[in-house]
Amino acid sequence: MNLRKLTLGLLILPASLFAQIADLNQKLPTDPNVKIGKLDNGLTYYIRHNPKPEKKVDLRLVLNAGSILETDNQVGLAHFMEHMVFNGTKTFPKNELIDYLQSIGVKFGQHLNAYTSFDETVYFLPIPADDPVKLDKGFKILEDWAFNANLDAKDIDDERGVVIEEYRTRLGANERMMREYLPKMLYNSMYAKRLPIGTKENLETFKHEEIRQFYKDWYRPDLMAVIVVGDIDVNEMEKKIKSHFGSYKNPKNAPARKSFDIPNHKETFVSISTDKEATNANVQILYKDQGISKPSTTVGDYRNDLIEGLFGQMINARLEEYTNSANPPFIYGYSYYGGMYGRNKDAFQSFAMTAEDKQLEAIKTLAIENERAKRYGFTQSELDRAKSEYLSSYEKAYNDRDKNNSSAYLGQYQSNFLEGEAIPSIDYEFNLVKELLPTITLNETNKLIQNYIKDENRVIILTGPERKDGGKTTEKEVLAALDVSKIEITPYQEATIAESLIRNEIKPGKVVKTTKNAKLGTTTLELSNGAKVTYKKTDFKNDEILFNGASFGGFNSIDTKTYKTINLATGAVPQAGIAGMDQNALTKFNSGKIYRVSPYVGGMTEGFYGSSTPKDLEYLFQTVYAYFTDLNYDEKAYESEKNKNKSYYANLMSQPEMYFSKQVNDFMYGHNERYISFPPSDSDWDKTDYKKAYDLYKDRFADASDFEFFFVGNVTDDEMKAYSEKYIASLPALNRKETFKDTGSRPIKGVHKKEVFKGNDDKATVRISYTGETTYSEKENLAMQALGEILTIKLIEELREKEGGVYGASARGGLNKLPYGSYSFSIGYPTNPASADKLIELTLKEVEKIQKNGPEAKDLEKFKEGEMTDYTISLKENNYWLDVLSDSYTDKENPEKALDFEKNLKALTAKDVQDAANKYLKNNRVISVLKPESAKK
Repeated sequence: MNLRKLTLGLLILPASLFAQIADLNQKLPTDPNVKIGKLDNGLTYYIRHNPKPEKKVDLRLVLNAGSILETDNQVGLAHFMEHMVFNGTKTFPKNELIDYLQSIGVKFGQHLNAYTSFDETVYFLPIPADDPVKLDKGFKILEDWAFNANLDAKDIDDERGVVIEEYRTRLGANERMMREYLPKMLYNSMYAKRLPIGTKENLETFKHEEIRQFYKDWYRPDLMAVIVVGDIDVNEMEKKIKSHFGSYKNPKNAPARKSFDIPNHKETFVSISTDKEATNANVQILYKDQGISKPSTTVGDYRNDLIEGLFGQMINARLEEYTNSANPPFIYGYSYYGGMYGRNKDAFQSFAMTAEDKQLEAIKTLAIENERAKRYGFTQSELDRAKSEYLSSYEKAYNDRDKNNSSAYLGQYQSNFLEGEAIPSIDYEFNLVKELLPTITLNETNKLIQNYIKDENRVIILTGPERKDGGKTTEKEVLAALDVSKIEITPYQEATIAESLIRNEIKPGKVVKTTKNAKLGTTTLELSNGAKVTYKKTDFKNDEILFNGASFGGFNSIDTKTYKTINLATGAVPQAGIAGMDQNALTKFNSGKIYRVSPYVGGMTEGFYGSSTPKDLEYLFQTVYAYFTDLNYDEKAYESEKNKNKSYYANLMSQPEMYFSKQVNDFMYGHNERYISFPPSDSDWDKTDYKKAYDLYKDRFADASDFEFFFVGNVTDDEMKAYSEKYIASLPALNRKETFKDTGSRPIKGVHKKEVFKGNDDKATVRISYTGETTYSEKENLAMQALGEILTIKLIEELREKEGGVYGASARGGLNKLPYGSYSFSIGYPTNPASADKLIELTLKEVEKIQKNGPEAKDLEKFKEGEMTDYTISLKENNYWLDVLSDSYTDKENPEKALDFEKNLKALTAKDVQDAANKYLKNNRVISVLKPESAKK
């Protein structure tokens, strides 16, 4: 599972025993459940039988070639080639490939996808495994991608517009600042010159032969791997791989696949980039290794990875404590040792997101914590907690080893092929970790940073908005902040860790009634205080329990004036902690435990969501009890959360897309008395009232009698009864029996067009919204969902494939039942400002075609196939059933309606979709367009 790479983690044994436990030079064994082979032409393959999800197989074509191998005339063409294989192959000319895959339930973008990076290009193809014809076509698609792409001149030229539109979507402050700092981060490296997206100039003008040559040079068997994981017969899949890929030859005189390094440098490079459209201020410190990184292949490598992970776990725990201070130096910060761009260079890296006026403070704080670890190391209790976290993570993975989705293995096999990373089984890893962790000493983790921190090969990067005072941070100031050698730094001080989440005696209640629903497989416990607990036992995951709880009331239960005073503050209330423990203490208390509980107050409801392993389920119940009965009141914790939010939201309006979203939402909803504009300003935060927010929270959770709690996963009847009686039935009950409340807020009516001008980049965003009131209908809700999927298909065909005017487009819609019957439907895409009006016209024509003629039968079938594919998989997922149960409660519906989905889907007709389009996509329409400031007349 390669969990050792995670920075997450008890026994302590003498280090001298280690030699008796494991041989450091022993090679890590390959998981016996994967079959690995190589064809005569050099193509590598990985095959694994995995029955989850049933009757599905994930195919992956991995190419050990990316943008780093481009010539100066081919910049951007590795990624362009990725586009071309989707556009037409020998077996599937033009758009027949996408059309066919959609017809068998494979959604473009959601299921079918690909990516191009510096060093590799990877294609993803999940398909049905229970149909021999579909399975064979899946392998034929991979074969065509690898060797039979159509690269006709017209097809290449037609795709230029689409790729340029993808290039356009990346324009903005982050892109501009990245192009400033990459030459220093990747000093003298080819990586700085080979960003996969390429340049607009080359994408527009490259000669056809350049992309054909790239395809010929690098799409070849000895640089390829085919990965097959799913509900399949391994031997049969091996035959298919040999049949489809065995006959291809490597080109004569093929260029060598070189590796590229990031050269060392004596200097410390400082890059300070600002942009008036930047939304966040960030700092990054990199201490690059002198040598070349190597894959982990031995027990010794594995042990070193564990030591590095434990170090990262401990130093990040210290950095997290800063974020909970009243005036934190950063919104969040972390450090880790790991890879940079490319495969051959590792670095110790410290990062923080901070307020624009705290970048130097953030650098200093990161440097102080690095220096504190260097001078004094960590404490034994810190190491024990980190080991506990690691062990818990491995244990969870081990417990679910036979319930993993096929997608969990694909990345591992890809890393083995591309980088040589070992792929042992989780059984082996879990047992190895249990042996190795006790042998890792405090001295070993403490020594790491001595090699990490050095004056050469160092890069410091600052990015963020332009300072409001007009000043500029200097390189001298940055280097001064980083130099903490003469600062007095004391050893880290451990705080006392509490022993329990429960501080007061609990008087358990009783289960007064038990009801079972055989159709859903659920059990409902009605408790003596009026609360209800419904749970569904599943075997989808051995170590997973998901949880929701809700009660009607929420913000809609209070007056407008109070609501505007506390809506922002309420989300920060739980940050005070529970049971007398603040967030830092809770983090330490929860070390080694895998569970989470998050309370909330929403519009119509208040409640919880969370998850747990079976082992830690009681802690989840205890936490819920504490959030009800023992929530801390801490003004300093509130100030911390407020200051972090202020820092995060301070410059969001500088981003054109965020400014656009705010302007459109204000236009559509600003006439409502209770409307609150987003994002909040500093003055909005300053008007908040923590005490009133705390009192509202206490009031909303003062009455458990109308709460319903839902659990799905590996639960037992005895535990659910015992924990429910002790921790839920004992909660206070006022018997208020509240329901939802409609506050009367509504979107604007009528047909409108709004143009917003913001930003300097040559790009536009189009958003078309239809909203209004209606009577909720399950049938019409499904029809609206189908309308969204079908219109998306048509927009991709018309706006992308025919016009070359967009990279992507989407449409989606549906009906809501509460707090009032309503509908919403939205269409959106980024594009060229000069093309926006034309594309809007074409979009409306596609809507009109469906209104006049209904959807094409083949497009409706694509929707049905795709939905059935997702539905079949979701039936074996805990989160699906949790949504069914909790959504049925908040919608006041019978959860058994979920069992009718397949029947309702099959019954859906083209006329149903046409009727929905005519009913909902005519009135109350807002067309919104974001254009650059230069386009303003």
